[in-house]
Amino acid sequence: MSNIKEYARKLRDENKGLRMKDVEDLMGRLMKEMIQEILQGEMESHLGYKKHERSESKNSRNGTREKTFKTDFGELPLEIPRDRESSFKPILVNNLGSLSDGLEEKIIALYARGLSTRDLNEHLAEIYGVKVSAELVSNITDKIYPKIQEWQNRQLDKVYPVVFFDCIHYSVRHESRVIKKAVYICLAIDSNGLKDILGMWIGDGAESAKYWLTVANELKNRGLEDILIACMDGLTGLADSIRAVFPKVEIQRCIIHQVRNSVKHVSYKDRKQICSDLKQIYGSPTEQSGYQALQEFKDKWDNKYPSISKSWETNWTELSTFFAYPNEVRRLIYTTNALESLNRQFRKVTKAKSVFPTDKSLEKSLFLAMQNITKKWTMPVRNWGLVVNQLEIFFEGRFSS
Repeated sequence: MSNIKEYARKLRDENKGLRMKDVEDLMGRLMKEMIQEILQGEMESHLGYKKHERSESKNSRNGTREKTFKTDFGELPLEIPRDRESSFKPILVNNLGSLSDGLEEKIIALYARGLSTRDLNEHLAEIYGVKVSAELVSNITDKIYPKIQEWQNRQLDKVYPVVFFDCIHYSVRHESRVIKKAVYICLAIDSNGLKDILGMWIGDGAESAKYWLTVANELKNRGLEDILIACMDGLTGLADSIRAVFPKVEIQRCIIHQVRNSVKHVSYKDRKQICSDLKQIYGSPTEQSGYQALQEFKDKWDNKYPSISKSWETNWTELSTFFAYPNEVRRLIYTTNALESLNRQFRKVTKAKSVFPTDKSLEKSLFLAMQNITKKWTMPVRNWGLVVNQLEIFFEGRFSS
Protein backbone atom coordinates (compact mmCIF):
# COMPACT_ATOMS: atom_id res chain seq x y z
CA MET A 1 0.00 0.00 0.00
CA SER A 2 3.06 2.29 -0.24
CA ASN A 3 1.79 3.98 -3.43
CA ILE A 4 -1.50 4.87 -1.71
CA LYS A 5 0.32 6.40 1.26
CA GLU A 6 2.56 8.41 -1.06
CA TYR A 7 -0.49 9.68 -2.91
CA ALA A 8 -2.11 10.72 0.38
CA ARG A 9 1.04 12.58 1.51
CA LYS A 10 1.26 14.34 -1.84
CA LEU A 11 -2.32 15.55 -1.59
CA ARG A 12 -1.72 16.72 1.97
CA ASP A 13 1.54 18.55 1.22
CA GLU A 14 0.62 20.17 -2.08
CA ASN A 15 -2.99 21.14 -1.41
CA LYS A 16 -4.23 23.24 1.47
CA GLY A 17 -7.87 22.37 0.63
CA LEU A 18 -8.74 19.08 -1.01
CA ARG A 19 -11.65 18.79 -3.41
CA MET A 20 -14.33 16.25 -2.55
CA LYS A 21 -13.56 14.29 -5.71
CA ASP A 22 -9.91 13.98 -4.65
CA VAL A 23 -10.99 12.60 -1.28
CA GLU A 24 -13.43 10.17 -2.89
CA ASP A 25 -10.78 8.99 -5.35
CA LEU A 26 -8.32 8.49 -2.50
CA MET A 27 -10.81 6.60 -0.33
CA GLY A 28 -11.85 4.46 -3.28
CA ARG A 29 -8.26 3.48 -3.98
CA LEU A 30 -7.60 2.80 -0.30
CA MET A 31 -10.71 0.66 -0.08
CA LYS A 32 -9.83 -1.30 -3.19
CA GLU A 33 -6.27 -1.92 -1.98
CA MET A 34 -7.49 -3.09 1.41
CA ILE A 35 -10.18 -5.39 -0.03
CA GLN A 36 -7.75 -6.94 -2.51
CA GLU A 37 -5.37 -7.79 0.36
CA ILE A 38 -8.24 -9.32 2.35
CA LEU A 39 -9.29 -11.39 -0.66
CA GLN A 40 -5.76 -12.74 -1.02
CA GLY A 41 -5.80 -13.61 2.68
CA GLU A 42 -9.12 -15.44 2.27
CA MET A 43 -7.72 -17.41 -0.67
CA GLU A 44 -4.59 -18.36 1.29
CA SER A 45 -6.77 -19.56 4.15
CA HIS A 46 -8.95 -21.52 1.71
CA LEU A 47 -6.03 -23.25 -0.01
CA GLY A 48 -3.92 -23.71 3.12
CA TYR A 49 -0.73 -22.19 1.71
CA LYS A 50 0.55 -18.77 0.67
CA LYS A 51 1.14 -17.58 -2.84
CA HIS A 52 4.35 -18.97 -4.43
CA GLU A 53 4.66 -21.63 -1.68
CA ARG A 54 4.83 -25.28 -2.62
CA SER A 55 1.94 -27.49 -1.64
CA GLU A 56 0.77 -31.06 -2.19
CA SER A 57 -2.83 -29.86 -2.45
CA LYS A 58 -4.58 -30.68 -5.73
CA ASN A 59 -6.31 -27.31 -5.65
CA SER A 60 -4.46 -24.14 -6.66
CA ARG A 61 -4.99 -20.55 -7.77
CA ASN A 62 -6.57 -20.04 -11.17
CA GLY A 63 -6.29 -16.35 -11.98
CA THR A 64 -9.00 -13.78 -11.19
CA ARG A 65 -12.35 -12.55 -12.40
CA GLU A 66 -13.43 -8.93 -12.39
CA LYS A 67 -16.52 -7.77 -10.55
CA THR A 68 -17.65 -4.20 -9.95
CA PHE A 69 -19.43 -3.02 -6.81
CA LYS A 70 -21.16 0.27 -6.10
CA THR A 71 -19.91 2.14 -3.01
CA ASP A 72 -20.20 5.61 -1.50
CA PHE A 73 -16.97 6.41 -3.36
CA GLY A 74 -18.19 5.35 -6.78
CA GLU A 75 -17.87 2.06 -8.62
CA LEU A 76 -15.20 -0.24 -7.25
CA PRO A 77 -13.70 -2.78 -9.73
CA LEU A 78 -12.19 -5.77 -7.92
CA GLU A 79 -10.16 -8.75 -9.06
CA ILE A 80 -11.73 -11.76 -7.36
CA PRO A 81 -9.30 -14.69 -6.97
CA ARG A 82 -10.35 -18.04 -8.41
CA ASP A 83 -9.26 -21.59 -7.70
CA ARG A 84 -9.19 -24.58 -10.04
CA GLU A 85 -11.90 -26.47 -8.16
CA SER A 86 -14.17 -23.37 -8.13
CA SER A 87 -14.78 -23.95 -4.42
CA PHE A 88 -13.56 -20.54 -3.21
CA LYS A 89 -16.41 -18.32 -1.99
CA PRO A 90 -15.02 -15.08 -0.52
CA ILE A 91 -17.01 -13.99 2.51
CA LEU A 92 -16.21 -10.29 2.15
CA VAL A 93 -17.26 -10.09 -1.49
CA ASN A 94 -20.43 -12.05 -0.80
CA ASN A 95 -21.34 -9.38 1.74
CA LEU A 96 -20.45 -6.58 -0.65
CA GLY A 97 -22.32 -8.17 -3.51
CA SER A 98 -25.34 -9.29 -1.56
CA LEU A 99 -27.16 -6.00 -1.97
CA SER A 100 -26.65 -5.69 -5.70
CA ASP A 101 -27.32 -9.37 -6.28
CA GLY A 102 -30.45 -9.46 -4.10
CA LEU A 103 -31.51 -5.81 -3.91
CA GLU A 104 -35.13 -6.43 -4.79
CA GLU A 105 -35.48 -9.32 -2.35
CA LYS A 106 -34.00 -7.27 0.50
CA ILE A 107 -36.21 -4.25 -0.18
CA ILE A 108 -39.32 -6.44 -0.35
CA ALA A 109 -38.34 -8.27 2.86
CA LEU A 110 -37.82 -5.00 4.75
CA TYR A 111 -41.01 -3.53 3.31
CA ALA A 112 -42.89 -6.62 4.46
CA ARG A 113 -41.75 -6.00 8.02
CA GLY A 114 -43.37 -2.60 8.05
CA LEU A 115 -40.40 -0.30 7.41
CA SER A 116 -41.39 3.03 5.97
CA THR A 117 -39.53 4.20 2.87
CA ARG A 118 -37.49 6.56 5.03
CA ASP A 119 -36.56 3.84 7.55
CA LEU A 120 -35.83 1.42 4.73
CA ASN A 121 -33.54 3.96 3.07
CA GLU A 122 -31.67 4.61 6.32
CA HIS A 123 -31.28 0.88 6.94
CA LEU A 124 -29.83 0.17 3.50
CA ALA A 125 -27.53 3.21 3.69
CA GLU A 126 -26.23 2.24 7.14
CA ILE A 127 -25.66 -1.44 6.45
CA TYR A 128 -24.79 -1.46 2.73
CA GLY A 129 -23.94 2.15 1.89
CA VAL A 130 -26.69 2.34 -0.75
CA LYS A 131 -29.55 4.83 -0.92
CA VAL A 132 -32.87 4.06 -2.57
CA SER A 133 -35.63 6.45 -3.56
CA ALA A 134 -39.31 6.13 -2.71
CA GLU A 135 -39.95 5.63 -6.43
CA LEU A 136 -37.50 2.70 -6.55
CA VAL A 137 -39.13 1.06 -3.52
CA SER A 138 -42.54 1.48 -5.13
CA ASN A 139 -41.38 0.09 -8.48
CA ILE A 140 -39.76 -2.95 -6.86
CA THR A 141 -42.68 -3.78 -4.57
CA ASP A 142 -45.09 -3.29 -7.50
CA LYS A 143 -43.56 -6.43 -8.99
CA ILE A 144 -45.35 -8.53 -6.40
CA TYR A 145 -48.74 -7.23 -7.53
CA PRO A 146 -49.34 -10.11 -9.99
CA LYS A 147 -48.76 -12.49 -7.06
CA ILE A 148 -51.37 -10.61 -5.04
CA GLN A 149 -53.90 -10.97 -7.86
CA GLU A 150 -53.08 -14.66 -8.27
CA TRP A 151 -53.50 -15.26 -4.53
CA GLN A 152 -56.72 -13.23 -4.31
CA ASN A 153 -58.28 -15.13 -7.22
CA ARG A 154 -57.05 -18.63 -6.38
CA GLN A 155 -59.46 -21.56 -6.25
CA LEU A 156 -60.86 -22.34 -2.79
CA ASP A 157 -61.95 -25.60 -1.15
CA LYS A 158 -65.59 -26.55 -1.61
CA VAL A 159 -66.30 -26.59 2.14
CA TYR A 160 -64.75 -24.82 5.12
CA PRO A 161 -65.85 -25.92 8.61
CA VAL A 162 -65.38 -22.49 10.20
CA VAL A 163 -64.91 -19.04 8.65
CA PHE A 164 -64.29 -15.83 10.62
CA PHE A 165 -65.43 -12.53 9.13
CA ASP A 166 -63.98 -9.27 10.42
CA CYS A 167 -62.74 -5.88 9.34
CA ILE A 168 -59.74 -3.66 10.09
CA HIS A 169 -59.43 0.04 9.28
CA TYR A 170 -56.52 2.07 7.88
CA SER A 171 -55.95 5.69 6.90
CA VAL A 172 -55.38 6.14 3.17
CA ARG A 173 -54.73 9.31 1.21
CA HIS A 174 -57.43 9.98 -1.36
CA GLU A 175 -57.73 13.10 -3.53
CA SER A 176 -55.56 15.31 -1.27
CA ARG A 177 -57.25 14.20 1.95
CA VAL A 178 -56.94 11.29 4.35
CA ILE A 179 -59.88 8.93 4.76
CA LYS A 180 -60.51 5.68 6.63
CA LYS A 181 -60.66 2.56 4.50
CA ALA A 182 -62.14 -0.74 5.63
CA VAL A 183 -60.16 -3.91 4.86
CA TYR A 184 -62.46 -6.95 4.83
CA ILE A 185 -60.72 -10.16 5.90
CA CYS A 186 -61.90 -13.79 5.86
CA LEU A 187 -59.97 -16.28 7.96
CA ALA A 188 -60.96 -19.93 7.59
CA ILE A 189 -60.21 -23.20 9.33
CA ASP A 190 -59.85 -25.81 6.61
CA SER A 191 -60.67 -29.53 6.73
CA ASN A 192 -57.21 -30.27 8.17
CA GLY A 193 -57.64 -27.79 11.00
CA LEU A 194 -55.16 -25.32 9.48
CA LYS A 195 -55.80 -21.58 9.36
CA ASP A 196 -56.07 -20.03 5.90
CA ILE A 197 -56.77 -16.44 4.87
CA LEU A 198 -59.28 -16.69 2.03
CA GLY A 199 -58.92 -13.10 0.94
CA MET A 200 -58.55 -9.42 1.80
CA TRP A 201 -60.63 -6.69 0.18
CA ILE A 202 -60.26 -2.90 0.50
CA GLY A 203 -63.66 -1.21 0.59
CA ASP A 204 -64.68 2.42 0.51
CA GLY A 205 -65.21 4.08 3.87
CA ALA A 206 -66.85 2.26 6.77
CA GLU A 207 -67.59 -1.45 7.02
CA SER A 208 -70.91 -2.30 5.41
CA ALA A 209 -73.11 -5.39 5.15
CA LYS A 210 -73.62 -4.64 1.46
CA TYR A 211 -69.91 -4.97 0.75
CA TRP A 212 -69.80 -8.22 2.77
CA LEU A 213 -72.39 -9.57 0.30
CA THR A 214 -69.94 -8.79 -2.52
CA VAL A 215 -67.21 -10.62 -0.59
CA ALA A 216 -69.42 -13.67 -0.04
CA ASN A 217 -70.32 -13.83 -3.73
CA GLU A 218 -66.66 -13.66 -4.70
CA LEU A 219 -65.85 -16.55 -2.35
CA LYS A 220 -68.58 -18.59 -4.01
CA ASN A 221 -67.32 -17.72 -7.49
CA ARG A 222 -63.89 -19.03 -6.46
CA GLY A 223 -65.30 -22.47 -5.67
CA LEU A 224 -66.54 -22.23 -2.07
CA GLU A 225 -69.88 -24.04 -1.91
CA ASP A 226 -70.60 -24.32 1.80
CA ILE A 227 -69.61 -22.88 5.18
CA LEU A 228 -70.64 -24.84 8.26
CA ILE A 229 -70.22 -22.13 10.91
CA ALA A 230 -69.58 -18.44 10.27
CA CYS A 231 -68.25 -16.36 13.17
CA MET A 232 -68.61 -12.58 13.07
CA ASP A 233 -69.13 -9.39 15.03
CA GLY A 234 -72.49 -7.68 15.45
CA LEU A 235 -72.58 -5.57 12.28
CA THR A 236 -76.22 -5.10 11.28
CA GLY A 237 -77.05 -7.08 8.17
CA LEU A 238 -73.78 -9.05 8.04
CA ALA A 239 -75.38 -12.38 8.96
CA ASP A 240 -78.11 -11.88 6.33
CA SER A 241 -75.47 -11.11 3.69
CA ILE A 242 -73.64 -14.38 4.42
CA ARG A 243 -76.87 -16.39 4.54
CA ALA A 244 -77.95 -14.96 1.18
CA VAL A 245 -74.99 -16.73 -0.45
CA PHE A 246 -74.59 -19.72 1.89
CA PRO A 247 -78.14 -20.44 3.11
CA LYS A 248 -77.27 -23.48 5.28
CA VAL A 249 -74.60 -21.68 7.33
CA GLU A 250 -74.79 -21.54 11.13
CA ILE A 251 -74.13 -18.03 12.46
CA GLN A 252 -72.23 -17.44 15.69
CA ARG A 253 -72.05 -13.84 16.80
CA CYS A 254 -68.86 -13.04 18.72
CA ILE A 255 -69.52 -13.17 22.46
CA ILE A 256 -66.51 -10.95 23.24
CA HIS A 257 -67.80 -8.23 20.92
CA GLN A 258 -71.21 -8.50 22.56
CA VAL A 259 -69.72 -8.12 26.04
CA ARG A 260 -67.63 -5.12 24.97
CA ASN A 261 -70.65 -3.41 23.50
CA SER A 262 -72.66 -4.21 26.63
CA VAL A 263 -70.24 -2.48 29.01
CA LYS A 264 -69.37 0.42 26.71
CA HIS A 265 -71.57 2.89 28.60
CA VAL A 266 -71.54 1.21 32.00
CA SER A 267 -70.28 3.09 35.05
CA TYR A 268 -66.77 2.02 36.07
CA LYS A 269 -67.93 0.93 39.53
CA ASP A 270 -70.53 -1.44 38.00
CA ARG A 271 -68.41 -2.81 35.17
CA LYS A 272 -66.69 -5.64 37.02
CA GLN A 273 -69.94 -7.00 38.43
CA ILE A 274 -71.77 -6.73 35.12
CA CYS A 275 -68.98 -8.60 33.34
CA SER A 276 -69.19 -11.32 35.98
CA ASP A 277 -72.98 -11.59 35.58
CA LEU A 278 -72.69 -11.70 31.78
CA LYS A 279 -70.19 -14.56 32.11
CA GLN A 280 -72.90 -16.53 33.88
CA ILE A 281 -74.89 -16.28 30.64
CA TYR A 282 -72.33 -17.38 28.04
CA GLY A 283 -70.54 -19.68 30.48
CA SER A 284 -73.66 -21.76 31.12
CA PRO A 285 -73.58 -25.45 30.17
CA THR A 286 -76.78 -25.32 28.06
CA GLU A 287 -78.75 -22.77 26.08
CA GLN A 288 -81.68 -23.13 28.50
CA SER A 289 -79.58 -22.35 31.56
CA GLY A 290 -77.88 -19.52 29.65
CA TYR A 291 -81.22 -17.94 28.82
CA GLN A 292 -82.29 -18.35 32.45
CA ALA A 293 -79.13 -16.50 33.51
CA LEU A 294 -80.06 -13.75 31.05
CA GLN A 295 -83.47 -13.37 32.73
CA GLU A 296 -81.77 -13.10 36.10
CA PHE A 297 -79.44 -10.46 34.69
CA LYS A 298 -82.44 -8.62 33.33
CA ASP A 299 -84.16 -8.58 36.72
CA LYS A 300 -81.00 -7.33 38.41
CA TRP A 301 -79.85 -4.62 36.02
CA ASP A 302 -82.73 -3.46 33.83
CA ASN A 303 -83.65 -0.59 36.12
CA LYS A 304 -80.19 0.90 35.58
CA TYR A 305 -79.02 -0.49 32.20
CA PRO A 306 -82.08 -1.75 30.26
CA SER A 307 -80.34 -1.70 26.88
CA ILE A 308 -77.95 -4.53 27.80
CA SER A 309 -80.51 -7.31 28.26
CA LYS A 310 -82.51 -6.00 25.31
CA SER A 311 -79.48 -6.38 23.02
CA TRP A 312 -78.80 -9.93 24.26
CA GLU A 313 -82.43 -10.97 23.79
CA THR A 314 -82.63 -9.41 20.31
CA ASN A 315 -79.51 -11.26 19.17
CA TRP A 316 -80.00 -14.42 21.22
CA THR A 317 -80.46 -16.73 18.22
CA GLU A 318 -77.01 -15.86 16.85
CA LEU A 319 -75.35 -15.53 20.27
CA SER A 320 -76.49 -18.93 21.47
CA THR A 321 -75.42 -21.08 18.51
CA PHE A 322 -72.31 -22.40 20.29
CA PHE A 323 -74.40 -23.97 23.10
CA ALA A 324 -75.30 -26.83 20.73
CA TYR A 325 -71.69 -28.03 20.55
CA PRO A 326 -69.21 -29.64 22.97
CA ASN A 327 -66.49 -27.57 24.65
CA GLU A 328 -63.85 -28.24 21.97
CA VAL A 329 -66.06 -26.69 19.29
CA ARG A 330 -67.34 -23.94 21.59
CA ARG A 331 -63.87 -22.66 22.33
CA LEU A 332 -63.18 -22.44 18.60
CA ILE A 333 -66.30 -20.51 17.54
CA TYR A 334 -67.65 -18.40 20.42
CA THR A 335 -65.30 -15.51 19.64
CA THR A 336 -63.48 -14.05 16.64
CA ASN A 337 -60.25 -13.79 18.65
CA ALA A 338 -58.39 -15.84 16.01
CA LEU A 339 -59.01 -13.09 13.46
CA GLU A 340 -58.47 -10.28 15.95
CA SER A 341 -55.07 -11.81 16.72
CA LEU A 342 -54.27 -11.67 13.01
CA ASN A 343 -55.37 -8.03 12.89
CA ARG A 344 -53.06 -7.21 15.80
CA GLN A 345 -50.15 -8.72 13.90
CA PHE A 346 -51.09 -6.64 10.86
CA ARG A 347 -51.13 -3.48 12.97
CA LYS A 348 -47.77 -4.35 14.47
CA VAL A 349 -46.26 -4.50 10.99
CA THR A 350 -48.04 -1.42 9.60
CA LYS A 351 -47.78 0.87 12.65
CA ALA A 352 -44.85 2.78 11.12
CA LYS A 353 -47.13 3.86 8.26
CA SER A 354 -49.81 6.05 9.82
CA VAL A 355 -51.16 7.01 6.39
CA PHE A 356 -50.87 4.95 3.20
CA PRO A 357 -50.47 6.97 -0.01
CA THR A 358 -52.74 4.67 -2.07
CA ASP A 359 -54.96 1.62 -1.78
CA LYS A 360 -52.32 -0.27 -3.73
CA SER A 361 -49.58 0.48 -1.18
CA LEU A 362 -51.89 -0.71 1.63
CA GLU A 363 -52.66 -3.89 -0.29
CA LYS A 364 -48.95 -4.61 -0.88
CA SER A 365 -48.09 -4.06 2.79
CA LEU A 366 -50.85 -6.37 4.04
CA PHE A 367 -50.03 -9.08 1.51
CA LEU A 368 -46.32 -9.10 2.37
CA ALA A 369 -47.11 -9.04 6.10
CA MET A 370 -49.55 -11.93 5.60
CA GLN A 371 -46.85 -14.02 3.91
CA ASN A 372 -44.58 -13.64 6.93
CA ILE A 373 -47.38 -14.27 9.44
CA THR A 374 -48.75 -17.40 7.76
CA LYS A 375 -45.33 -19.07 7.59
CA LYS A 376 -45.89 -20.04 11.23
CA TRP A 377 -49.30 -21.61 10.59
CA THR A 378 -48.06 -25.15 10.28
CA MET A 379 -50.07 -26.85 13.05
CA PRO A 380 -53.82 -27.52 13.24
CA VAL A 381 -55.96 -25.76 15.83
CA ARG A 382 -56.08 -27.25 19.30
CA ASN A 383 -57.95 -30.56 19.66
CA TRP A 384 -58.80 -30.63 15.96
CA GLY A 385 -59.26 -34.40 16.01
CA LEU A 386 -62.10 -34.06 18.54
CA VAL A 387 -63.54 -31.03 16.75
CA VAL A 388 -63.66 -32.67 13.35
CA ASN A 389 -65.37 -35.80 14.70
CA GLN A 390 -68.09 -33.66 16.26
CA LEU A 391 -68.58 -31.59 13.10
CA GLU A 392 -68.94 -34.70 10.94
CA ILE A 393 -71.79 -35.81 13.20
CA PHE A 394 -73.51 -32.42 13.47
CA PHE A 395 -73.19 -31.70 9.76
CA GLU A 396 -73.66 -35.18 8.37
CA GLY A 397 -73.34 -35.27 4.59
CA ARG A 398 -72.02 -31.71 4.35
CA PHE A 399 -68.52 -32.17 5.70
CA SER A 400 -65.93 -34.87 5.59
CA SER A 401 -62.31 -34.50 6.64
